[in-house]
Amino acid sequence: MNDYSDILTDIRKIVRSVNLESKRIQKDFGISIPQLLCLSHLSQCEEFQSTHKDLTRILHLNSSTVTGIVNRLEKKGLIARLPKKDDKRVTNIALTSAGYEMLEKTPDLLHQKLLARITALPEEQVHSIKAALQLIITALGVENLDASPMLTIEDNITRDAT
Repeated sequence: MNDYSDILTDIRKIVRSVNLESKRIQKDFGISIPQLLCLSHLSQCEEFQSTHKDLTRILHLNSSTVTGIVNRLEKKGLIARLPKKDDKRVTNIALTSAGYEMLEKTPDLLHQKLLARITALPEEQVHSIKAALQLIITALGVENLDASPMLTIEDNITRDAT
């Protein structure tokens, strides 16, 4: 097999690993990766609360997708909607104790492991990886594709899972 095919195979391994992780998390814990990322974000917020707007920004997802994520997590009792103390027009989204327990049970995600390893690399290697990925993105013609910095299957592929 030539180097060109190896590159395509390596890209396919990355895509497949993200897909398999998504399916495993859904099967083992009954939530999607975007839902898990929502819980994770809330666990790091002051008073374990955030707004819908902040979740949209942090998760790099559109408002209607975040609404679906929040609705599903609320039905499972993993989050709660709370009126903001000083402005009743604003609703905070809060992590519940059940949501916190769910986070304690779930493993580190691929993007968390990858980020830890990349940040440990020398700066020149990071630049080399970025340059190589930029070449691939350009070759695929997907420079303008909106994407999250998290490894996850996007909602338009698995809409029911978010």
